Amino acid sequence: MSPSRSPRSIFGARLRLARLAAGLPQDKLGVKAGLDEGSASARISRYESGIHEPNIAFAHRLADELGIPAAYFYAVDDELAKLILWFGQLSTKQRKSLLEFAGQLKSSS
Repeated sequence: MSPSRSPRSIFGARLRLARLAAGLPQDKLGVKAGLDEGSASARISRYESGIHEPNIAFAHRLADELGIPAAYFYAVDDELAKLILWFGQLSTKQRKSLLEFAGQLKSSS
């Protein structure tokens, strides 16, 4: 994903990647996040294609259902997106250690 893409298409592409990684079809993800069964697949498809973007509250519901931080959807940089995903998988203790290490890296540069 290149940084020149619009945030909307980045959101859709990241949503699709996360949904596929979770092994969920569009309709199941939509229903789990609270959409009506009859429109869930079409709504998720429109989000993934960049036609529409959900409000931030619904983006958080999607992220919760996918088990990822919502910030992942909005990261323009692929490396940052990967770090966000990994950070979300760490325990509180691991997060603290990583932040301390990152602080040391920053101060030594």
